[in-house]
Amino acid sequence: MATTCTALSVASMAGGARACLFSHLPRTIAKTNISTTSIVSSKWIYSSKMGLNPLQRECAINKTVHTRKLQVRAARTESQGVSLGFRAPSFELPEPLTGKTWKLEDFEPYPALLVMFICNHCPFVKHLKKDIVKLTNFYMKKGLAVVAISSNSVATHPQDGPELMAEDAKILSYPFPYLYDELQEVARDFGAVCTPEFFLFKKDGRRPFELVYHGQYDDSRPSNNVPITGRDLSLAIDCVLSGQPVSPVQKPSVGCSVKWHPGAK
Repeated sequence: MATTCTALSVASMAGGARACLFSHLPRTIAKTNISTTSIVSSKWIYSSKMGLNPLQRECAINKTVHTRKLQVRAARTESQGVSLGFRAPSFELPEPLTGKTWKLEDFEPYPALLVMFICNHCPFVKHLKKDIVKLTNFYMKKGLAVVAISSNSVATHPQDGPELMAEDAKILSYPFPYLYDELQEVARDFGAVCTPEFFLFKKDGRRPFELVYHGQYDDSRPSNNVPITGRDLSLAIDCVLSGQPVSPVQKPSVGCSVKWHPGAK
């Protein structure tokens, strides 16, 4: 009987989204039709009428914004809805750094393929970037194919555009191609909903790539003080490359939502 590789690490989710989206507070508030300016202005008017001194007014304003931040923390997204055994969808996307166009077929010679949906700005991705480079460098030498894709809308998040993608890839020395999904069709085909999100496929002979792992990198999140190890993903990769089955018990990846084009979803 084959030994099944397991990925049963128990996550500590407390504080997992603490850092996510704080720097994007005005944009998130705008989605609720309440701007930072309106919050501050209305609070200032209220506090003035109440006869508060400047320090009390400042505390009142900070308290209001802090309350709004706590609501933003709940906006984190988990990977979901993709069944194991799912066949890797075809894609054809440009790599901003080199100008080369990559297709799924380019990875056909490899026994396993890791597809990562990431971006430049998300705190959850930033938290893992350097370790992702280390992990992928290690496993690519063992035969793993890796590709990263950014599908975020530049209409709402210009910092995730192709020019800055190329800059990010160069600065961090990504060993894998970092592709731009401008139309967001590839994200939809894969069922990607968050960044980072990991899809690990295996390939047996001439059979299509089939999904064997769709879970988290590890238990670490921004500000939860859990060390980054890459344990969950690396264990799944070890199983695939050694020909062992991957445990179906997988914890979802957690991150920022994919930023869809306005009105598209």
